[in-house]
Amino acid sequence: MIKAPRIAPSILAADFADLGTDIARVEPHVDMLHIDIMDGHFVPNISLGIPVIASIRRRSDLLFDCHLMTTNPDAYLEPLREAGADQVTVHIEVFPDPSSVAALAREQDLRFGIVLNPPTPFEAVEPFIEICDMIVVMSVHPGFGGQSFIDSVLPKIEKTRKFVDSAGLAADIEVDGGIDTSTIGAARAAGADVFVAGTSVFGAPDSVAAVAELRAASSRE
Repeated sequence: MIKAPRIAPSILAADFADLGTDIARVEPHVDMLHIDIMDGHFVPNISLGIPVIASIRRRSDLLFDCHLMTTNPDAYLEPLREAGADQVTVHIEVFPDPSSVAALAREQDLRFGIVLNPPTPFEAVEPFIEICDMIVVMSVHPGFGGQSFIDSVLPKIEKTRKFVDSAGLAADIEVDGGIDTSTIGAARAAGADVFVAGTSVFGAPDSVAAVAELRAASSRE
C-alpha cells in the first residue's frame, strides 16, 4: 500500500557556503535529507564526500538518504555509516546483481536501495526488489541538478508500485529528478511515496513554503 508522501530535499541544490543554515531551515518540515555522492566516473560531476556528511550529521537528526553515483559504492559503506549515513542506494547499472552489496550494507546496519536510470527497464531490478528498503526511479539523467522531469518514466513507477504491492512488500518508491509542483502529482499518482526535490526547494525564495507547496501538490495529479 502506498505510504504518505515524504519530501527528501537534495542538498546538491543547497548553498554549500551556508549548508548548515539551509538544512536547519527545512529540517522541521521534511522527512529525510537526500545526499548525492558523485565520483566523476559513473557520472561526470563530482559532489561531496565523507567529511561533509560527517559535518552535517552533527547539525541534523534527519534520516540521511545517500545516493551513490559511483563505480565502487561498496568501498564506501563503512565510512558512510561512520559518518552518519542511514541509507544507501546504489545503481543497478553498476551492480546488475546487487545481492552482495546489499548484504554488505546490512552488515553496516544501513538501509539499502537500488537506483535505476531512465533508460533502464523495470525488469532489471525486479528480481532484487525483495532485498530493498527503497527503489529509486531516476526521472532525470544522473549527475546534475536542475534538469526537467522525464515523463516516460511514469509507467516504470507504476510497474514498481504494482510489484511492491502485489508482493506485500514495505519498500519505499522514490522518484529523483525534476520534482516540482507541476510534476509531483503525476509521480505520486503513478505510485511514488518519496520525492527528491533539489532546485524546487533550495532554489526557491522561501524553501519552507516550497516544501509546503510540494506537499499540497502531491495530492493533485
